[in-house]
Amino acid sequence: MKTVVTETEEKRYAELQSLALDHARTGETAPLAAMLDAGLPANLSDAKGNSMLLLATYHGHFDSARMLLKHGADVDRRNDRGQTPLGGVAFKGYEDMVALLLEHGADIDADNGGGMTPIMFASVFGRTKVVEQLKVHGASLRSRNRLGLSANLLVRLSPVMNRLFRRRQPQSGLRS
Repeated sequence: MKTVVTETEEKRYAELQSLALDHARTGETAPLAAMLDAGLPANLSDAKGNSMLLLATYHGHFDSARMLLKHGADVDRRNDRGQTPLGGVAFKGYEDMVALLLEHGADIDADNGGGMTPIMFASVFGRTKVVEQLKVHGASLRSRNRLGLSANLLVRLSPVMNRLFRRRQPQSGLRS
């Protein structure tokens, strides 16, 4: 017997998917967990291929990311630009998220586009603590990006990049 899905049901399911992606992006763990428990796929992605895990990790929502991984989210699922959750959090400098993803088997040397690996992203954006964390976990320093720059060179430049990025960050109007 063939199941017929009405236009209204299709529209409602699309709304639920959009809501789930928003929950992942904003870190609303409990309602997202309820949706997954009700059968929503853990690897749901938006129109750009960003999985709920990628959205949760990139926006720094540790509890949501951990819950998604427990529900079977693919730790290495790439978006349409070839980026992985680990590449995103290395760029952002989220040490706790790096640890969580590595604990769940993330590919430490995944090419996130143009030959850029997570340690390269962390290096280029001055995330020295993440660079050290990835080195300790065995990230390759031999890989090269499409410009021919080695991870080793970028890692050596990381402290310089850290100083540059710290200097360029906007100052808040608050004084302590």
